Amino acid sequence: MKVHLQLDGSLPRAADHAGELAALGADGAFTFEGPHDVFLPLVSAAGSTSLELMTNVAIAGPRSPIHLAHAAYDLQAYSEGRFRLGLGTQIKAHIEKRYGATWHPPAEFLGETVRAVQAVFAAWEGRQPLAFRGQFHTHTLMPPNFSPGPNPFGPPPVLMGALGPIMTRTAAEVADGLLVMPFNTVRHFTDRTLPAVAEGLRRSGRTAAEFPIIPQAMVAVGRDDQELRAAVDGVAFLIAFYGSTPAYRPVLDAEGWGEVHPELNRLSKNGDFVAMRALITDEMVERIGVVGSPTECAAEIVRRFGAHADEVCCYFPAYQPAPEAVSGLLGALHAGPR
Repeated sequence: MKVHLQLDGSLPRAADHAGELAALGADGAFTFEGPHDVFLPLVSAAGSTSLELMTNVAIAGPRSPIHLAHAAYDLQAYSEGRFRLGLGTQIKAHIEKRYGATWHPPAEFLGETVRAVQAVFAAWEGRQPLAFRGQFHTHTLMPPNFSPGPNPFGPPPVLMGALGPIMTRTAAEVADGLLVMPFNTVRHFTDRTLPAVAEGLRRSGRTAAEFPIIPQAMVAVGRDDQELRAAVDGVAFLIAFYGSTPAYRPVLDAEGWGEVHPELNRLSKNGDFVAMRALITDEMVERIGVVGSPTECAAEIVRRFGAHADEVCCYFPAYQPAPEAVSGLLGALHAGPR
């Protein structure tokens, strides 16, 4: 199984960190839309390593499909074909109050954005004139002096991040792959994600072999009790943050933990993150995250996702695992099930 690790988004650090990830044995690096730009660190990584690269995810709402297409096309060329554009949405408050952008129904908007980016790529590749008209986007003008022309490595795949069944089904209808959100459990993935993928593929007329699923896992990995306790705490803080969001409650509901959401939501509005973490039990961390030694974590990731995916993105939230623990996890995942 291929393994992608998160890249440090700080530009002075990105190139060195990419080299460290490669030395540990990672197959790829991804960025997310956090405290740094989601695209620029990948430029550093592309020039300093041979890692596969992706945004996981770039928020589509505030950006024009043309902006997304240019960034993705240039990264694909510079990395010599190692880039994938992962797109996602955000909750209404962040779209309107953080980005200052207009909120739209997320599944419809993100699905149309993917199709618009693909239409721009098709025009640049010379396959068809640019004539995209949708509910949210219109792109009908592409004079030759604004077109980069065919990419020597082909257009990059466009992936969609999703959690709920409507977004997941939309991804399987229009995108080139699915990035499964890490706030998930075996039950939610089996009962909600996979059926939605199947329905989307049925609508698009594609097979599962044509649609890669890339799960993301919050991994609490440690070589001893001390390392493992710090790792579990880090994952628990992120679970508390995700669990406070109304759109993510269905994951808690699937496991019978829905009653914790209102209190997490209330505490989040007061900024009481310590109290939020206290509501997250070790059982919740083990079911939503992946917990254990490097070999135990690798075995659990394969158990959960191995029948449906041949690559995974691993997060180590709010803690710094020992390099030896990470390299052990990567080695075990590369070796496959035993």
